[in-house]
Amino acid sequence: MTTFQINGRDVTVSVEDDTPLLWVVRDELGLVGSKFGCGVAQCGACTMHLDGQPVRACVTPVSDVAGRKVTTIEGISGSVADAVRDAWVKLDVVQCGYCQSGQVMSAVALLAESPAPSDADIDTAMSGNICRCNTYQRIRTAIHDAATTLKG
Repeated sequence: MTTFQINGRDVTVSVEDDTPLLWVVRDELGLVGSKFGCGVAQCGACTMHLDGQPVRACVTPVSDVAGRKVTTIEGISGSVADAVRDAWVKLDVVQCGYCQSGQVMSAVALLAESPAPSDADIDTAMSGNICRCNTYQRIRTAIHDAATTLKG
């Protein structure tokens, strides 16, 4: 049994300690916004926040989150999250949308740490997120737009 907080609520799950967090969140808790992409922490589709930091949930064993705070795309909130979501819509970032929950989670973590990121900062923070539709320029533009909104 593992107890942790997800999106502000305490949960206890009865799964093997080495079960990936992604499968616990999707299969046990029914939150399916985070996606399975590669299973080896290379694509970023499964990105969630663990105590505010982005992690790849496909390789994070549930035992590593015991007593900690997990935030999924369903639970992301606040001014940074709002600015990122608004910029994503305004600039029509999404094509197929499969990777976007991970992209948004990484962008929110970046802006929470660095409210005025440079292109190099964005490239570094987002480098682990693959977009098969190749919307990288729109993603970068949306992050800059969100940062401008936050400066307000």
